[in-house]
This record gives sequence, structure tokens and C-alpha cells, in this order.
Amino acid sequence: MHTVSATETMYIDGRWRPAASGATREILDPADATVLAVVSEGGAEDTDAAVEAARRAFDTGDWPRTPTAERAALLRRVADLLQRDREEIALTESRDTGKTLEEGRTDVDDVTAAFRYFADLAVNTSGGRVVDAGSADVHSVVVHEPVGVCALITPWNYPLLQASWKIAPALAAGNTLVVKPSEITPLSTVHLLRLLAEAGLPAGTANLVTGPGDPVGARMSSHPGVDLVSFTGGLASGTKVAAAAAATVKKVALELGGKNPNVVFADACATDEGFDTAVDQALNAAFIHSGQVCSAGSRLILEESVHDRFVTELARRARLIRLGRGTEPGVECGPLVSQQQLDKTEAYVASALAEGAVLRCGGKRPEPSETRPSTGYFYEPTVLDRCTREMRVVREETFGPILTVETFRTEDEAVALANDTEYGLAGAVFSADTARARRVAARLRHGTVWINDYHPYLPQAEWGGFGKSGVGRELGPTGLDEYREAKHVYENLRPAPVRWFAG
Repeated sequence: MHTVSATETMYIDGRWRPAASGATREILDPADATVLAVVSEGGAEDTDAAVEAARRAFDTGDWPRTPTAERAALLRRVADLLQRDREEIALTESRDTGKTLEEGRTDVDDVTAAFRYFADLAVNTSGGRVVDAGSADVHSVVVHEPVGVCALITPWNYPLLQASWKIAPALAAGNTLVVKPSEITPLSTVHLLRLLAEAGLPAGTANLVTGPGDPVGARMSSHPGVDLVSFTGGLASGTKVAAAAAATVKKVALELGGKNPNVVFADACATDEGFDTAVDQALNAAFIHSGQVCSAGSRLILEESVHDRFVTELARRARLIRLGRGTEPGVECGPLVSQQQLDKTEAYVASALAEGAVLRCGGKRPEPSETRPSTGYFYEPTVLDRCTREMRVVREETFGPILTVETFRTEDEAVALANDTEYGLAGAVFSADTARARRVAARLRHGTVWINDYHPYLPQAEWGGFGKSGVGRELGPTGLDEYREAKHVYENLRPAPVRWFAG
């Protein structure tokens, strides 16, 4: 893997540079807490310099005025470079976040798909929309222009993927940008900025500041030179971003996580194959990337008649999940990303047990092994049974390998439980009855609903949530529109005096 040093992680106006203060931060490998890299620790001065570079590039540079087809061609070059560096980037992502190497490879492929999708979409929607003005003497058209300077703030769990969901449409639309990755997982974003430069993106068009939310993210959100801020992260931080952006009335897009229900009806388990699928998908929903997924199916809502059999098998399989360093062959689940996240997970489990939940498996750190150093941030996949909606672990986004189990008897009760959350990002329903599954899906107040599946997404389909899961959408045509302004151009082909005033 390319060794990252502190002079290589701030990219401003086409130049790699250290932080103005000279400050640095150690990036730790979550599998053993050793130092993986040293990066620059940016501050307000670096942020201002990056925004000024992006502002200058937008106001006087080439990129916003580059034909859409040429912008799309550059995005496709970036996609090719991502595939060229697939193994290196996947290894970086695995070591930085703790996820398995195979998950890292999947992320690179998904990022590649996002760049290609937005390249194609921008070209296919660049012609504008003719509006019928009701007169042959009028030519009326709605065109789209870039918003301007975009501040992009990304989370630690999917740093490369979430960066691509913002950077690709922002560039496709002709914007300039400043991106701030999470201060604990910045390495793959550094690599992506290198590929943008290699592909020929003009200096100042994309800028990178590595550093903490305060002051870097806070300054990006409030900066008068920024026209749009897009943030993915926690609810508390998201509300601060929105408040900071309000003073300058900039566009805001927020994806703030979820507390996602996975509703399983008894008829989904009526056959051995159906039962096996439903259990397997419940594990997949809850424990991919150690549950550190905004759309994780952390709330299993089971029809009561299948509860005992289902939970017994679920717990049995959860105990068999192979924990270890994500780069090791055969490992299915890596560590949590940090000591802070490990402590948070332990606190959630402790509170659940104190409130009456029944521990079916997990609930502790695993014994150390060759692939699980004692210094790593590992936690066993945990199933908490007999949970109720009043419990903190049921209501709050835990972002760890914790699955809670609730039960229902009727369809209405299942829907009520699934919608009883202040979030509304994603959810699923498993049923062999197609009419029931579609009926329940229509009633769920969540931005993405899977039927008899969990977790797949498509670049061409919008992603985002209801309620406190945020505002705006990423991916799909709406994901491009977030980074464009609509302009109506009305042309009178036969101008004449109006004679409104006698004059």
C-alpha cells in the first residue's frame, strides 16, 4: 500500500501541502490500534484557502464552462483509474475502516459504477426542457446550471463510497468543490483526489482538507463562499451543519442515518428454503461491516409464531461469524472503527440488559487470536431478544454489531412498530405473500424499502430518508439535481411594446 505522509493529504488549488499550522494526526489500524498513516490536521486557515481556490475555479476557471461531454469523459477516465488501482484502494479501505478486503473491493466497484452513471446521466440530461408558452412567438426553455462551490463532508464508515456519491454528481454538473473526509478514515479519499488530478481535472476544481469537524466542517458549512453543503453523518452533527448553513441560506443536503426495521412475516419461513433465506438476510442486514452501516437492519421485527425457532437459529449462526482482521482470508467481519465506537457499543448493550432485554449471543469482546489482536476494537455480533420500543437500544442508531428483536401478531402492528422511529432511511419486509409484501412496503415511511432482500442499492435509484434521516437525495436523477440550479430562459421572438402604461 502507498505510504501516506503528512505532506500529501491536503490538496488545495492543484497542490499537495501540509496544514498551515503544521499539525498532524495519526491514523490507527482498528484491527490492532497501530499507526497506519500520518496525515495533515487542517484548520480554519486551510479551509478558507480551499474554499477560495474552489471559488476562483468556479468564477473564472474552465470547469463550469467545459462542455458536458468533456466533463463526462473525465469522469469515465476516473472510473477506469479506480479499476486500475482496485486492489490498492481496497486494501487501503480495509485497513483504514476495519472492513473485510472483499467489502473494500465491492466499494471500489460501486464507486466506479457511480462515476460512470453520473457521467452518462449528465450527458443525457444536458439539453434542457422546452416549455410550451402557448404562443409561437415565444421560445421558453428550462436549463440547468451548476450550483457553484460545494462543501462535501463524508463519514468514516464508507469513506470512498460516500465521497463518490457527492463528488461524481458535483463534478458532472460543473461545480467546484472542497471535500472533508472523516478525520479517522481519510486515506481512500486522498487516493481518489490523486486520481482526479491524474485524469486531468483543472487545479482548484476539487480540493481536499483533512481535519476534524470543528473547525474544518464547521467552517465549510458557514463559509460565505460556499453555495451548497452536503453532509453524511450523525443526527447531532447534521443539525449543526444545517444551523451553520442557514445564515448564508446555502443549499443543504443531509443524510443522517437510520434505525431500520426488518419485518419478517411467518409465511416467509413456511418452507425450509424460505426460513434459511430470512435468517441469512437478517444476519446480512445487521452485521455487514460490524453493523456500521447507516441502513443496517438493526431492528428485527418478527411475527410471534416463528419467534422461538427463528431467534434460536439466528443466534446460532451469529456465533459462527468469523471475526478478525479484514485483510485475512476467511474473515467475515472486522473490528469496529475506533475505541470510541467500541465503548459506545458496550454501553448500548449494557443499557439494553438493564432495561430487560435478553442476551441470546455476543455481548462481549471476543478472545484474542492471531487475526484478533487484543488491542483491536473487536466486538462479537450480538442478538438482544424481547426488546421493546421504549428501550434506548431500539430507538437510537447504535452503529455497531447489535441486533434487537421485537415481535408482532398482526400486519397493522408490524407496520406500527416499523414506523415507530424518528428516522426513516431504509427498511425491509419478508413475506411469501406478494400482495401483503407490497402493501406493507407502501405503508413503510422509509426512503428505501426492500422486499425479500436487504442492502442492495442502485446508482440510478435515489437514496435518502424520511424524518430525521435527512433532507435531499443522493444517487439517481435527483442526486444530480441536488448539484444543479434550474434556470428558466424566456425569449420573445417578436418583441413589441406592451402598452401597460399610457405614457
